[in-house]
Amino acid sequence: MSLEPKDFPQMWQKPSSEDLLSTLKQLELSPPIWSHKRKRSEIVHEQEATAYFRREVSMYLSSIIKSGLAWIEDDDEKEAIWTEASKRMTERCGRTAMGEITRRWPFREDARTPTFELIIREPPLTGDSLGLKTWGSSYLLAQYLPSLGPTSLFRLFDESLGQPRPPVLELGSGTGLLGLAAAALWKVHVILSDLPDIMENLRFNVEANRATVEKLGGSLDAGALTWGGSGEDEVDQDLFEKKNQFKVVLAADPLYDDIHPGLLAGAFSEQLSLEEDARAVVMVPLRDETTKRLLQNFREAMKNQTRPLACVEEGTLDGQDDWGEADEGSPVNCWWGVFARQSLA
Repeated sequence: MSLEPKDFPQMWQKPSSEDLLSTLKQLELSPPIWSHKRKRSEIVHEQEATAYFRREVSMYLSSIIKSGLAWIEDDDEKEAIWTEASKRMTERCGRTAMGEITRRWPFREDARTPTFELIIREPPLTGDSLGLKTWGSSYLLAQYLPSLGPTSLFRLFDESLGQPRPPVLELGSGTGLLGLAAAALWKVHVILSDLPDIMENLRFNVEANRATVEKLGGSLDAGALTWGGSGEDEVDQDLFEKKNQFKVVLAADPLYDDIHPGLLAGAFSEQLSLEEDARAVVMVPLRDETTKRLLQNFREAMKNQTRPLACVEEGTLDGQDDWGEADEGSPVNCWWGVFARQSLA
């Protein structure tokens, strides 16, 4: 920002209403939107580096609000100044001051879709709220979706076969990047889902990107879906009361705890259509021996469902984790798999 604290017109100088309003307009705060290549730790460090400026601005705004502005005769002008100063204070008391970041995630033009970008808000990370972070594997799988559409999911998305494109469900959407990208790239209706306490931010990102997605031919819904849950406060009954309604179900980076493989497999079993052409698409970063073990447990759990789900196609992609304090993202090998219902015959 070009305006420095030393340049602020001070109350003892009895500045004109025009000067005060001009300064307050320049101090208007819009949350910055960062490149997806900027690491969270780097962004937070830069936010902290501006702490001095924020303190000076807050003190200055307080001095205006507390001042009677006695040298300004017009009461309407005084009210306008106090109103603007109060707005600037409110902007600085929001979630941005607590480590919230917003990032742009670009997608390159392909044969069916022009270049576009998604804007994703990530609230401050708290102890176990991992769904509030955009994981690198979500972006990696999102970029791979155009390759899956005409290959692994050919029979579902090729409209020349006479069938409309089926709606898609994303499990554990988190900040929503993968599901939003699927709607835009595949030009389908996508329902994004996660735990109830993740939904506020997920719905925010859905609304922030709705116009972009709809312009590209997709559409969106979002609702709570707790794996293994059934209560109205755990599951959006309007969206998920009917079981086995989705021919395509997605999930990226969904395994963090020993209970997750069984719960995730159960969620796939409940939500994926029973038809033979239905497909589940999963990506799991192989960060360490623990994640490799969780993946193996998940594959076994998929086989053990009442209507077993077998991996019919798989591969790996190289990605990066934006995590920790390293200057660069950590390289990570990400496994992806496509699952289908096994015949009971």
